[in-house]
Amino acid sequence: MKLIDLDGLQALLDALHARGYETIGPVRREGAIVYERIDTAAELPAGWTDRQAPGRYRLERRDDKAVFGYAVGPHAWKRYLFPPRQTLFSVQRTNGGLNFLPEPIDAPRRAFIGVRACELAAIGVQDRVFAGGEHVDAAYAARRESVLLVAVNCAVAADTCFCSAMNTGPAVRGGHDLALTELIDAAGHRFVVEAGSDVGAELLAALPGSPAGEADLAAARAQTERTAAAQTRSIDAATVPALLMENLEHPRWDAVAERCLSCANCTLACPTCFCSSNQDVTDLAGAASRERLWDSCFNVEFSHLGHGSVRGSVKSRYRQWLTHKLATWHDQFGQSGCVGCGRCITWCPVGIDLTEEVAAIAASGSQEAS
Repeated sequence: MKLIDLDGLQALLDALHARGYETIGPVRREGAIVYERIDTAAELPAGWTDRQAPGRYRLERRDDKAVFGYAVGPHAWKRYLFPPRQTLFSVQRTNGGLNFLPEPIDAPRRAFIGVRACELAAIGVQDRVFAGGEHVDAAYAARRESVLLVAVNCAVAADTCFCSAMNTGPAVRGGHDLALTELIDAAGHRFVVEAGSDVGAELLAALPGSPAGEADLAAARAQTERTAAAQTRSIDAATVPALLMENLEHPRWDAVAERCLSCANCTLACPTCFCSSNQDVTDLAGAASRERLWDSCFNVEFSHLGHGSVRGSVKSRYRQWLTHKLATWHDQFGQSGCVGCGRCITWCPVGIDLTEEVAAIAASGSQEAS
């Protein structure tokens, strides 16, 4: 491990640029912290933090200049690995026939800066979905292979965070190339940096800094422990799959459906949701293309078959989302589809809290409707 300062953070960005990486990191835009291209450490949201609650998000000034002193915002890293809109192939009419042209794969070398532990877990989930099975999404796999991950151990827990309960954070547990812990105390403003891969170790060796001392390591551990202890929401990840599948007709589904707008905000903000649909686009010149777009199980048309939608009610769509996310995802992919980031709670317009819904079903026991 090594100790670097703010100049060392800029040196890291410079080293990544010198190796051909485009650096993507957190910036403050239009009242939120989002992920966009950055070129200098000065673009990071120094001195800002977020206040989150069900259906509520706002930024506030901090008392210090921490550059990672916030939880997570509305963007997930999946927008760079699994783009919201992607052309799959194009078709051109030639000499009375059709010529199908595969779309070239766009996989730029990118370094993600400031990836949280829950987000690393979410990337791991999508790795399993798109690149871990028999049928690999070639474009996703190429983009994923080109990405370098600079993680950050969380120093702030939002009111909506529950990564500790999902065993995905707040401490980084793998899947990274470098991991930073930002410390601000009497000893100064500094970062403990740890390598998580051979590429990360090579980068770390080139950075200006000094060996991290035991006092710095102890401060880093204590900070992460405080962040975990500050989380107030929880789910029993071990028992929730059976709980939900045994209560598919529980009256709580009707209660939550009365509030749910079926707007799909939760699935768009979620770092693991991967539902998509295809559309064909044509022009007057006779060219056409097929595009893949983000979709959501909350949309009526998503479950439309020949005779109509198989999930015509809000109740059925909410139940599908939650049971898949927390229960049947295990059957498909051997893990939960939730990483406890809390985005679905924060960005729900009516403040629906999935931890509250699970707790309500658990508290009333198995109450299948007659």
